[in-house]
Amino acid sequence: MKRRTPNTFGACATRRFWAWVGLCALQAMHTAHAADTSPSQQLNHWTAQAGAPAKAERGQALFNQRQGGEWSCASCHGTPPTAQGKHASTGKAIAPLAPAFNAKAFTDTAKVDKWFKRNCKDVFSRECSAQEKADVLAYLIQLKP
Repeated sequence: MKRRTPNTFGACATRRFWAWVGLCALQAMHTAHAADTSPSQQLNHWTAQAGAPAKAERGQALFNQRQGGEWSCASCHGTPPTAQGKHASTGKAIAPLAPAFNAKAFTDTAKVDKWFKRNCKDVFSRECSAQEKADVLAYLIQLKP
């Protein structure tokens, strides 16, 4: 009777294949979380949408002013928004909003759109205009350490 030996080449190839698949999956996950924009690109986008230049002074006033409700942007993000903030009702920590103090701020288009929509509805009871977004971004970008 013939003795069978395991196919070591096949086992090695299988292990290498699955290791390669795992590395590809890790790379895909990393890429999915990579930045797809920058604060200046976001500012350019919203300024173009508004059709007028952004003004940091208007953005600062908008950021700090209570708009019909009990909250302003500063209620959660702080004045100035250069340190960790805290959500006014949940107490959840919020990373600094000014890009010079938070490298991830305004670097993910989907998150920028999501948070502008949600926060504007919370503060203004409506979505912000492109001009308001551009003005607030101009204010946040000019904040430096």
